[in-house]
Amino acid sequence: MVQGFKLQGFGLHPGHLDAGAQAALTAAVRDCLRAAPLFRPVMPRTGKPFSVRMSNAGPLGWVSDRDGYRYQPHHPETGRPWPPIPQIALDVWQAVSGYPHPPEACLINWYAPDARMGLHRDTDEAARDAPVVSISLGDTAIFRIGPRDRSGGTKSVRLTSGDVAVLAGDARESRHGIDRILPGTSTLLDAPGRINLTLRRVRIPGLSETY
Repeated sequence: MVQGFKLQGFGLHPGHLDAGAQAALTAAVRDCLRAAPLFRPVMPRTGKPFSVRMSNAGPLGWVSDRDGYRYQPHHPETGRPWPPIPQIALDVWQAVSGYPHPPEACLINWYAPDARMGLHRDTDEAARDAPVVSISLGDTAIFRIGPRDRSGGTKSVRLTSGDVAVLAGDARESRHGIDRILPGTSTLLDAPGRINLTLRRVRIPGLSETY
């Protein structure tokens, strides 16, 4: 819990990954991106490009295009299945999620120094009882989070390389986003910017494995 911030279910694990684990996970992410290259999604109605580029790992991957937001089992440009979720990321889920089933999607977001992510809610998953787990690699990000009620205030939190954030309970329904990146705050990556891995369970365990 961030001191002074009382959104139930929001947990921050500063420095959960040490320098060696961060380097190993970064190498694993690069392997994923060789199999599933970064692409730039667009907004459903307007076709406006996102400022972040993204890819996925796992059985399902999140995409956005003019047809809407959705999960699908293949890369939108190559048509190939997404690569497996890196084991280090699965270990993080196991350690912090408190959820008995594995994630099915690992969204890989690349934030260049000028990239942003507006306030939004994660609502495309059927398994809404599962938390969202976020892993930060690279430059520090200013993360903003607030209750689902738009009349509620928001809180800014710095996410540094190796930090892990968990959105469960009320926080699972929160509005959240990235205000800005602070270039030069990490030497982990080859260039200024940030990688964010977002782990989600998509389907309700025990129901059909189709989506």
